[in-house]
Amino acid sequence: MKTSFKKIGQLLLLVVLVASCSKNDDGDSPDYVPSASAFAALRQDALHVQTFTFNAENGATTFTSAKGVQFTINGSCLTQNGNPITGEVVIKYAEVFDPGTMLTTDKTTMGRMPNGDMALLISGGEFFINATKNGQQLELTCPMPIIIPTNLTGGPDNGMTLWKGTFDEDGNLEWDEQQRANGQNGVFVEGPNYYAYFSSFGWTNVDRFYNDPRPKTTILAEAPEGYDFENSAIYLHYDGEGSSLAKLDTYNPVTNQFSEHYGQIPIGLQCHIIFVTEDNGQWRYAIKPVTIAANDVHVFTLAQTTLATEAQLIAAINALP
Repeated sequence: MKTSFKKIGQLLLLVVLVASCSKNDDGDSPDYVPSASAFAALRQDALHVQTFTFNAENGATTFTSAKGVQFTINGSCLTQNGNPITGEVVIKYAEVFDPGTMLTTDKTTMGRMPNGDMALLISGGEFFINATKNGQQLELTCPMPIIIPTNLTGGPDNGMTLWKGTFDEDGNLEWDEQQRANGQNGVFVEGPNYYAYFSSFGWTNVDRFYNDPRPKTTILAEAPEGYDFENSAIYLHYDGEGSSLAKLDTYNPVTNQFSEHYGQIPIGLQCHIIFVTEDNGQWRYAIKPVTIAANDVHVFTLAQTTLATEAQLIAAINALP
């Protein structure tokens, strides 16, 4: 009987192990589910902020970024609570040009149309610029000129205009076109550069709307079990449009589906749908090549995903056609 009980115990253990393996391998029951804060921290770490300092008394000072962007801030145009300032100013600057970095930092290119819907923008560069003194926010009272090499985003495009970035209640970065008082768009091309004038601190983008005459549709994408809008995201890479990235920016907790709900995706579009999340300090992702059909539904399982460092994920996204 001892032998029989031992064999029975071994069989029960084997059943448990097999069931456990099946549960972990079916892509629907992860051993590790990231928190919203862990996913947010991973994105924050991916935004590589450059820091510059100068004295306001020195007047106009030009800074050059890691990618070769030049911007000029005039110390006499900086105020604090409406008052001119003197002394050391700290400049925080970030730049985003490629879809891999757009994804890891969650700085996508979705612009507001005249009817309020959001549609894809093609970018000549996304920029964050801010100025503080002793940790206190400063204001800009005159335009800030900026020179952007066009080769960072595939060459010059005379259709580019300026867009101001704001965040909605769900944390999505949205872009609104900025019209200057003289009716000009604030961007022009000369030689190998874009020349623009930023009127305020924060996020600014050099962009134009993606243009495709084909009929449009909405799509849905389902995340693996345990993943939602707080601890994961789903993006859309339009093939052939490298300096852009769309986002499925709404989520239905009942169906566990993300959506592009504005109906602005061209039917027949060649693209890649990308699921990303955090996994113990690394990125976990999956990429699906698709041709858009009307009312598509795409499903991701955990078994389809792979782990990557930030650099590996950016390289994978930037290698897409």
